[in-house]
Amino acid sequence: MAEREAGSRVAAVVLAVAVLVVLVVVALDDPAVPSSAPTPAGATATSGTSTSPTTDPVLPRRPDGFGEVRPTPPELVDRRRTAPDVLPPPASGEYEGSIAPISAELLPRTTWRPGCPVPPERLRYLRMSFWGFDDRPHTGEMIVREDVAEPVVGVFRTLFAARFPIEAMRLARPEDLTALPTGRGNGTAAFACRAATGQTRFSAHASGLAIDVNPFQNPLERRDGLVVPELASAYTDRSWRRPGMIVEGDVVTEAFAAIGWTWGATFSAPKDTMHFSATGT
Repeated sequence: MAEREAGSRVAAVVLAVAVLVVLVVVALDDPAVPSSAPTPAGATATSGTSTSPTTDPVLPRRPDGFGEVRPTPPELVDRRRTAPDVLPPPASGEYEGSIAPISAELLPRTTWRPGCPVPPERLRYLRMSFWGFDDRPHTGEMIVREDVAEPVVGVFRTLFAARFPIEAMRLARPEDLTALPTGRGNGTAAFACRAATGQTRFSAHASGLAIDVNPFQNPLERRDGLVVPELASAYTDRSWRRPGMIVEGDVVTEAFAAIGWTWGATFSAPKDTMHFSATGT
């Protein structure tokens, strides 16, 4: 009897350790974590958006403040993840979009602060359906300026109808602006009251007039070899088409062009394939 009880205790300990290992692996493999950018002149920035706390390894900093660019891990070379749901999927299974003012309860969840280019009353909170890499509909949230809210809802209606896959669509939070670089971020997002990547002036994101789509599959590339997110180098080969990538003439570029927005891949420098803006910047 004593031997059986001892054996049961050992089995219980082994099971508990196994569960702990699984939880740690899941935490380290969070599919929606911040990519990064340096902290210029009192302003902080992330290219792409964090969507949940992460325990991913932090990259060493380059002299310019970005994380070191490193080879893409094998499991991310063809990235097809869908972040856990935060909002209920659309009940109808079809596209659903809504537009609402920024409430007092919502404002602390955002990156808005005094001195941002637009006041909260000029911003709008969107809830929109998107198609995940798991081939299922999900509900995301986004903040944009009031005058572009309806066109943006229309853009994502088009992307949903085409089943263009998106990993995550959540709000940029205050802590995201100072997040350490992991190089894995892949959140589709708009408003973030921050400087333009690598600069001191406000980004178009700070006015709710720019959207980054699947940053990992569509990284920013600079002539000096910088890639943001820093682990997304496998996606700088734009001739190898993988799900979630944006290419000239596809449903994403055509949908944004239809509302008069500019694609960052057409910039002379840097080449910013994730980025669409109403301002051309």
